[in-house]
Amino acid sequence: MILALAVAVAGGLGAATRLVVDGAVRERLRTAAPSGTHAVNLTGSLLLGLLTGLVLRGWPGVWALVLGTGFLGGYTTYGTAAVETARLLAERRWWAAMVHGPGMLVAAVLLAALGLVLGAGPALG
Repeated sequence: MILALAVAVAGGLGAATRLVVDGAVRERLRTAAPSGTHAVNLTGSLLLGLLTGLVLRGWPGVWALVLGTGFLGGYTTYGTAAVETARLLAERRWWAAMVHGPGMLVAAVLLAALGLVLGAGPALG
């Protein structure tokens, strides 16, 4: 029960952090592109890869649940990214939709892999 509560609280904190980061990025860049969602999902992917690597290195698995499922699950927002990509397609902004949808997904996987390598170190090999 305590673990479930910790995951839920971490998820709420992750969602609140997403709101702050997304808003700060959009305010700074002032662009019509969904740059805040990009920033959130790419940093979240890197951090989740890093956390996964650290767990592979021997960190307690409870960290994966609380920080990975909870905080980073609340922080990242791939559903929003999908809706924003669909909106870009509906507006016939083809290039922006390709960068935001498939482009962000490829970048997220690469950053997650980088985080995994950095976190796991020799434990990965």
